[in-house]
Amino acid sequence: MSRKIALITGITGQDGSYLAELLLDKGYEVHGVVRRASSINTSRIDHLYEDPHNGEVSLRLHYGDLGDANSLRRILCDAQPTEIYNLAAQSHVRVSFDMPLETADVGGMGTLRLLEAVREYQETSGQAVRVYQASSSEMFGKVHETPQNEQTPFHPRSPYGVAKVFSYWAIINYRESYDLHASNGILFNHESPRRGETFVTRKITQAVGRIRHGLQDKLYLGNIDAKRDWGFAGDYVKAMWLMLQQDSPDDFVVSTNETHSVREFLELAFGHVGLDYSDYVEIDPRYFRPAEVDLLLGDSSKAREELGWEPQVSFRELVQMMVETDLEQAEREKTLQDAGLAPSMQQRRAA
Repeated sequence: MSRKIALITGITGQDGSYLAELLLDKGYEVHGVVRRASSINTSRIDHLYEDPHNGEVSLRLHYGDLGDANSLRRILCDAQPTEIYNLAAQSHVRVSFDMPLETADVGGMGTLRLLEAVREYQETSGQAVRVYQASSSEMFGKVHETPQNEQTPFHPRSPYGVAKVFSYWAIINYRESYDLHASNGILFNHESPRRGETFVTRKITQAVGRIRHGLQDKLYLGNIDAKRDWGFAGDYVKAMWLMLQQDSPDDFVVSTNETHSVREFLELAFGHVGLDYSDYVEIDPRYFRPAEVDLLLGDSSKAREELGWEPQVSFRELVQMMVETDLEQAEREKTLQDAGLAPSMQQRRAA
């Protein structure tokens, strides 16, 4: 049997890095799409370049952009993938209000450009390609029912959510129009130590580590009563892979089926190091969204029954994992600061 080849857009992000690890472990040849930038941002995948099984390089990166249809066509011809995982997006919900056009172009039109490239590639090459689209619980927005499943109507409350709804229906349209094996994974919030530092969960755990080591004294947040269904990103990429192993494409909610507030996350994170979050957290109206999503709770019964998928990491374990990682990072920062190799809190404020 020939080796499977996967192409991942957004490979340098949290999900992309965990997915690349999973696929390489399964013997895939993995290709990733990265945007050309003045600074290199491959830290999450730098450890993956050498295949541990035979010493060969099984990971290759291609410069491209979901805004550039020509680059997508070129990459498809070069990589010749059997599976494509579209994870690229401007994925910060609050930022999408400040950058609605870019969010819509990459998260919405970018998916359409990719689908067109795949359709053309299949027609010219005769190579069947399976496509996974990273959909989001933010599509439910102002929820019409709780919990949310595959039949729950969408009511997005952000440019990010609107873009994801566009991509969701584009996937279904190409599936029905061109018989494309394309599936949507409606993933609820998933976190990890690799989460970007501007996302609320990582913002909290990083603050815990820095406060514990005297590098920070306050944490400013928005709505801490918002509730989310939080899981571990490493668990969720397994569901992505399982979707593309099915004989027929379909759409699946991926969630833990539990909801917890930002306040609960704070209590666990600060409590893990013996601190009371209320002594350090201040509410800043600048971090509130123009249209808030108060409650998201998924029902992943379909994924559990049809894919055989279940989350392995609990909410408490997830929080502790993230805190422990950021405690180690803060300790390294403190060591550098004490050695005069990093600016102190006072020096940063003066700057």
